[in-house]
Amino acid sequence: MSYSDFKNIEQAVSALELTVEDIPHLFSAIAPVEPSERLRQTLDETLDLAASISTEKARSELIITPILLEVRRIFNYQLGYFSGNTFNVDDSKGLTGACDFILSAAANQSLITAPVLTIVEAKDNDIRVGLGQCVAQMVAAQIFNIRKGKEQQIIYGAVSTGTNWKFLMLENQLVKIDLTEYFIIQLDKILGILVEPFRSCF
Repeated sequence: MSYSDFKNIEQAVSALELTVEDIPHLFSAIAPVEPSERLRQTLDETLDLAASISTEKARSELIITPILLEVRRIFNYQLGYFSGNTFNVDDSKGLTGACDFILSAAANQSLITAPVLTIVEAKDNDIRVGLGQCVAQMVAAQIFNIRKGKEQQIIYGAVSTGTNWKFLMLENQLVKIDLTEYFIIQLDKILGILVEPFRSCF
């Protein structure tokens, strides 16, 4: 079993012994972060292109990656950014395979270093399909951090089509899912939520 075998949220919650709480506007108190002109210009060029190509790979490369690199710039390149890297944590639980995107609060770019704080799962069109896989990767990040002595870290997760974003949090065995879905026109809010887990680290 691997991350991709978690086909839905119900399967992940059951297999990994989690509880779920749906919370409207879970991240509403988080301050928005104004995107740079550099990011705005990039997305002006790539949004329509990604939509016309309409594949998961195009959305990942042309929309999600520029947004995550903006988060890295905000913290003066002190975040680890990983795309498509293998993240084998616990074979017995099926927590193996590659993650679409991992952000860690460590500048080390040669290997994934704790604490891993954010997992982003890219999907072509249906966000719900990615929720189970994202939750499994968040649990893997939690286990990874604990093994490295970072026990109190809350893990953030996102499932995104590039234009649509849904955010989650994992605290101990509780998964909190924001019922609010954010759209690319709310870019400042998306950036604010992505930046939030790293504020206490830098």
